[in-house]
Amino acid sequence: MYAVSGKSALQGEFTVPGSKSQTIRAVLMALLAEGKSVIHNPQYGNDGQSAYRAAELLGAKIVKNDSAWIVQGCGGIPSVPENIIDTVNSGTTTSFVSGICSLLDGYAVITGDEQIRRRPVRPELDALAELGAVYFITRKGCDCPPVVIGGKLHGGKCHLPGYNSQHVSGILVPAALIPSGETVEIEVADPREESYIQMTIDWMKKYGVIAGISDNHRFYYVAGGQKYKAAETWVSSDWSAVAFPLVAAVCTDSDIVINGLNFNDPQGDKRVVDILISMGADIVKDTIAGRLIVHGGKSLNSNIEINMNDIPDALPVLAVAASYAGGETRFTTLAHVRIKESDRVAVMCEELSKCGADIRITDDSMIIRGGKRLHGEIIDSRQDHRIAMAMTVCGFFADGRMTVQYAECADVSFPGFYDLMKSAGADIQLQ
Repeated sequence: MYAVSGKSALQGEFTVPGSKSQTIRAVLMALLAEGKSVIHNPQYGNDGQSAYRAAELLGAKIVKNDSAWIVQGCGGIPSVPENIIDTVNSGTTTSFVSGICSLLDGYAVITGDEQIRRRPVRPELDALAELGAVYFITRKGCDCPPVVIGGKLHGGKCHLPGYNSQHVSGILVPAALIPSGETVEIEVADPREESYIQMTIDWMKKYGVIAGISDNHRFYYVAGGQKYKAAETWVSSDWSAVAFPLVAAVCTDSDIVINGLNFNDPQGDKRVVDILISMGADIVKDTIAGRLIVHGGKSLNSNIEINMNDIPDALPVLAVAASYAGGETRFTTLAHVRIKESDRVAVMCEELSKCGADIRITDDSMIIRGGKRLHGEIIDSRQDHRIAMAMTVCGFFADGRMTVQYAECADVSFPGFYDLMKSAGADIQLQ
């Protein structure tokens, strides 16, 4: 599918879907819990569905309705799956499920789509093996799925490089279920994306499990013998998704209100709001009502440096905002951004440059001299949902028409993105 976008102005109020990151954590911890959990406002996108199906294969019984998932957990003893666990495009689900499968009295086969089969998982699997798990990667000389993994996990110390927070979370969650009297300690060489690990720890607490963390984020501790307990939880709107209509409004002559936001959410991408304000965007944070009030079309001026350590998912859409704003924006700490669904640093450089942007990149930085007049082009999203949405948003202020290939991949993290933008007045045609 192609998404063709043109100059637009957005109007009105709307709510973005629930967080996919929270949905995945909620359903997989509900899987491990004793009793029946209720998850309100889960994200029904592709990644949420991947976690849902994985939970069922590992022994959860789940009933869906229009606004909630009701999950009967396995009481800390996941079932050996009767079929391959296909995580499709969800890297988070892949990491969490790999850890959970280290509890099995048997083995599971985990794979995913073409992108997942290019994403390294060996660092997490090596760390799990330090704690007693057994794994095999099916392709010689490859660090990526398909993988075969089983238990049994026990206490001890394991080590991770740290470039991928999902690997840390994937070990934290099952670690609580090792035998009583044992402890898992995770040492992280170069901590990244700390807010996502904090999100995991916060969700573990919602289900009655405690994990510890050192002040420098290099060490994590989980005592064994704990139990996940059924809980009723609410998934808040996804700050990673909020970034797209937010940048769309800031860079166009728009007036919108985004509702349903939790300003206490640990997700790092809420920092996008403050970054845009620092560029001169007219955004009001109504923390009491949980909303953002945005008056767009203002001149933006950047001349700032943005450390992307904790907000790697925001790079594509912030690169679009930086191309719109005057001045020079320097993005740093980007090595982990290169190993997402695509090498987002290289892809955004290539695709925005085609549109007239002035961009230079190194292995770990991106420098954008903004304020150039951009024009529409045919964009290869690489089937990366955040690339597809970011470049569609770019089309809202570029000259001519922006044509984004593989636009349907937006459903991975923002189901209904194009319909929502169209309902707010965006010029988008789906072909």
